[in-house]
Amino acid sequence: MNIPEIRAEALGAGVVKRSTRMADGRELIYYDDPDTTLGPERAVDGRDPFARPETAIMRRDVLTGDWVSVAAARQNRAFLPPAELDPLAPQTPTNPSEIPSRYDVAVFENKSPSFGPALAGTDAAAGAVSAGADAPLGLDDLAAPGLGRTRISVGRCEVVCFSPEDSGSFGTQTRVRARTVIEAWADRTAALSALPGVEQVFPFENRGEAIGVTLAHPHGQIYAYPYITPRTMSLLSSIDREGPDVFARILEFERGSERVILEGEHWTAFVPFAARWPLEVHLMPHRHVPDLASTSTAERDELAPLYLRLLRGVDALYDTPTPYIAAWHQAPVHRGRDTARLHLQLTSPRRAADKLKYLAGSEAAMGAWIGDIPPETSAERLREAVASIAEVTE
Repeated sequence: MNIPEIRAEALGAGVVKRSTRMADGRELIYYDDPDTTLGPERAVDGRDPFARPETAIMRRDVLTGDWVSVAAARQNRAFLPPAELDPLAPQTPTNPSEIPSRYDVAVFENKSPSFGPALAGTDAAAGAVSAGADAPLGLDDLAAPGLGRTRISVGRCEVVCFSPEDSGSFGTQTRVRARTVIEAWADRTAALSALPGVEQVFPFENRGEAIGVTLAHPHGQIYAYPYITPRTMSLLSSIDREGPDVFARILEFERGSERVILEGEHWTAFVPFAARWPLEVHLMPHRHVPDLASTSTAERDELAPLYLRLLRGVDALYDTPTPYIAAWHQAPVHRGRDTARLHLQLTSPRRAADKLKYLAGSEAAMGAWIGDIPPETSAERLREAVASIAEVTE
């Protein structure tokens, strides 16, 4: 067996990055806490290598212009396994999981990705072209008209494990661990943005079965897309319409409102003026930064306890944990970086302790939203819940 090399690199906040490979060649990266109890060595992935799935093919919806990645390999992903077979836990003799060694934070390439493993300009991408897919030709080509258009779903999908524990979420981590995850997000944003054919990088966390989560392990994901997503294209159009300083004006407008939830030196959390979801919070930096990789050490240091307090406040609303999607919107890799500001959009369909908002006719079919709860009412409840949470110091 070839033993993969482990490359170590010091990052900010005392975090150490250790890069290696899994048995099938996928990239695996450990991010060690500054106060880690782990040594520098890592166990080798002892599983037999298996063939990775073919890169998916995207199809263009001619009526909307959207690209849909048809990734059939995702049908085989794990679905609510028992804790003893957690695929994100460190490997044991009875659990041949994805991560061979004990870890603090771990990031690895998804086994069943929606995008990748082929990258633009690689032999794997060329093979997909010879099999009938259109070659990737750049962003201008994406908007070209025509029925039956296909493209290779080049890019990368990664899993970010916040902890080796078998249950929890970002909000259940310590301040030190949260800071390590933020450092990992920033590091991976920079690395994925440099991959050929990648146009946008999206870190996110899905939490709760009501959202569709199939693993209880505390984790998130990062998608590196071969196009600018529809949501971000709409955002760029809004910037063109409203002006290049629109994010600065939004922040000033919201900070002067009754919708502010939590405020620090570098970040403000607020319920947006036109919130769609029963529970929706935006978290925005006070200065313009296009992505997490561009944040300063001081901004990352403050983000860790502030974000933890916000998430714990969300959970304090009810007696049981609240399902949510935590979406980190970042500027595209090659466009709008001077105007599209990094921000978190936290949304939940939970409109009461025992009620969820389901997207039915108007929202799902027409994109015409109807809000169930006035944003000011939601903000007041969230402020009270966050106020009940002590400052995060550990």
